[in-house]
Amino acid sequence: MVVPHHPAGARLARHRLADDLADVVAPTLLADLIAVLAELVGNSVRHARPLPGGVVRVAWRLRPSAEGPRIQLRVTDGGANTSPRIRTASPDAADGRGLHIVAGLATRWGVERDGMGQRVWAEFDPPSTSRPTAPPRSGLVTAG
Repeated sequence: MVVPHHPAGARLARHRLADDLADVVAPTLLADLIAVLAELVGNSVRHARPLPGGVVRVAWRLRPSAEGPRIQLRVTDGGANTSPRIRTASPDAADGRGLHIVAGLATRWGVERDGMGQRVWAEFDPPSTSRPTAPPRSGLVTAG
């Protein structure tokens, strides 16, 4: 789908993703997908040039596997002078945390460039294979 190279484009993309995948993936995974897509589109609008026509291309793909669907999100724009990268943001900074969110929620992410612009993608493995379970926050381990 194409969305405007404007903050409203992220909202349109989130709603379409939610509508398309609500009956396909677990609610917690859908929430992660929506958060990552919002970050990728928001970063595109804020930091990159639009594609011809003043738009950003947004896509997602599900690949079935025995463990569940593998999902890839892609946001394509006209590119920027610098490649997207994780930055260190001070506690008082108003921005600079978006790709930390992407890296924390997705299994992996990356950037591809061609003569037309750039594509930032994020992949999600099935929940049973994507990330190890974090230890309890209290530091206590219970025996079962």
